[in-house]
Amino acid sequence: CDDYVIKHRKYVSVESEFSCEPIRLRMCQDLPYNTTFMPNLLNHYDQQTAALAMEPFHPMVNLVCSADLRMFLCALYAPVCTEYGRLSMPCRSICQRAKGECHKLMEVFGVAWPDDMECSRFPDCNKPYPRAEDLLTSSEPTDQSSKTVQRDYGFWCPRELKVDPDLGYTFMGKKDCSAPCPSMFFSQQELAFTRYFIGVISIVCLSSTLFTFLTFLIDVTRFRYPERPIIFYAVCYVMVSLVFFLGFLLEDRVACNAVSPSQFRASTITQGSHNKVCTLFFMVLYFFTMAGSVWWVILTITWFLAAVPKWGSEAIEKKALLFHAVAWGLPGALTVTLMALNKIEGDGISGVCFIGLYDIDALRWFVLAPLCFNVAVGISLLLVGIVALNRVRMEIPLEKENQAKLVKFMIRMGVFSVLYLIPLLTVIGCYIYEHTYRKIWETTWMEENCRSYHIPCPFKVERTSKPLMVLFLIKYVMMLVVGIPSVFWVGSKKTCFEWASFLHGRRRKDGVNESRQVLQEQPDFAQSLLREPNTPVIRKSRGTSTQGTSTHASSTHLAALDDLEEPVRTHRHPASSRSKPSYHGSLRRTRDNRGTPEHSFHGSMPHLDHPLSTHSSLHQIDGHSRGGSQQDVSQVPPTLITHGTTSSDGRVAENDGTSA
Repeated sequence: CDDYVIKHRKYVSVESEFSCEPIRLRMCQDLPYNTTFMPNLLNHYDQQTAALAMEPFHPMVNLVCSADLRMFLCALYAPVCTEYGRLSMPCRSICQRAKGECHKLMEVFGVAWPDDMECSRFPDCNKPYPRAEDLLTSSEPTDQSSKTVQRDYGFWCPRELKVDPDLGYTFMGKKDCSAPCPSMFFSQQELAFTRYFIGVISIVCLSSTLFTFLTFLIDVTRFRYPERPIIFYAVCYVMVSLVFFLGFLLEDRVACNAVSPSQFRASTITQGSHNKVCTLFFMVLYFFTMAGSVWWVILTITWFLAAVPKWGSEAIEKKALLFHAVAWGLPGALTVTLMALNKIEGDGISGVCFIGLYDIDALRWFVLAPLCFNVAVGISLLLVGIVALNRVRMEIPLEKENQAKLVKFMIRMGVFSVLYLIPLLTVIGCYIYEHTYRKIWETTWMEENCRSYHIPCPFKVERTSKPLMVLFLIKYVMMLVVGIPSVFWVGSKKTCFEWASFLHGRRRKDGVNESRQVLQEQPDFAQSLLREPNTPVIRKSRGTSTQGTSTHASSTHLAALDDLEEPVRTHRHPASSRSKPSYHGSLRRTRDNRGTPEHSFHGSMPHLDHPLSTHSSLHQIDGHSRGGSQQDVSQVPPTLITHGTTSSDGRVAENDGTSA
């Protein structure tokens, strides 16, 4: 068995480069040797940790169940310190004798033989321990202790942070280990202040988003596409703020594992899906956070469809099923994937469960990547829509009222997007900050706590840093503030009237939504760029269509005529002589010359024979017409503007109402 040193060197995961140190273990005093090294053969960093691990064997050693047990234990927990590069291990025969003679007594005391001490791990020889060559080459103890590190041993999981192997925990690259709870970086005073602040903001966010959703329920027809995604966005942050509020109430009872003094275990962060409440918190929080981000992107898509290709509300609404499939399906797939990968982590600061708190890779691919992608797509579509509507406003003449509505809608959309993007970009910045400095924070934590945990200290630490509590506080606040802008979209006098009517048991029936109506009234942008300077402006009617996308074939066109030479007299309502958009199905006729009407069909310029005629002063509105005004025009060739139909007897009755 001369080659046992080389054959079984793989038994030790880390070769010792510590200097020899005196044996301080009470059980291993008065041995043939008095120096040892650390880490020992069982990977105990120092003698204090080794002494704690030897405690269960004290009754057997005191009762001397085997003459070889004490020496065998000391050979593992306090091995003889030999020359550098040599490793002395006890023979298999010593192990077998100690185990065979003491196993009955160990059963009485409820002590199991550890797997690390299985006899098959040791060299097959029949020599005492220590051997003569070990004593001849033994080094003298030095002044250096085990606190002097000669190389980087990496992170060793302290005994207090170890967990059951079947849980699948991982901390700082070590399996069966978890982070201390509630926080490894902040004090109890800082945690208490942060939790109360998060609780207050969660209540504010919950109130505002819930108000938005309830306002929608009062009148579900008021918020149609393109603004409908704001409602689902608000629903998402109702759930997000609710989870944070519950985390505030429960403190760290969900995010942390309980203390186990009997097993020398401290409170640790919960990981994986074995904690059902923590898993539920993670599912709701992550799913609705990602869904809220996707709904904002869908909002910018509907804004783009309404502003650039001029899709109507009904046309956009036909894609609602696709929007819901994407908004709920993608976050659901990511949530299931993370649960399958066992990436759930408790958050001792906020009391909830999320991902990426200690796992940098999960933070990078499942939080930062989706959020950054959604922000990039949403900003691009938002800018394109704003530019398109601004060109419409600048290049196409609109009525003063519609100009004001269009500008108002653009301002509302811009303000809402800014109020959403600023908190979201702040959250992304905080995540990047954590992603960048996490390794430095962990190294600093190891250096400050290695002696108290009895683990190797970091080797040659060049930079130390601790996280700023204010940045973590900003991150949590902005995760909730990002949901509050939804209340600004519904905040108006109309909302106050609706709530007042609802509380008094009345329901208001309002017309077409203002912002949606303005978008549908805009002329086709491509046509506006191609028209000649003197070509009449073709505009869609103020009536709303119920047949899907508004087209030119479903709107009454107006023609603007120049060179007016004579004023036209009216009997009643002088203001009615102004040019106004004609309604679907409305017809005009003159009092005189009824039998020879001249028709002008939809889509063409009206043909007027008299040079004094104008667009609105050639006709007399019938007594049953909408305005009730009459015009008396003499000696003017009658011109009848129809919507594609003519009357057989020259008399056409005007429709009383606007088109549907």
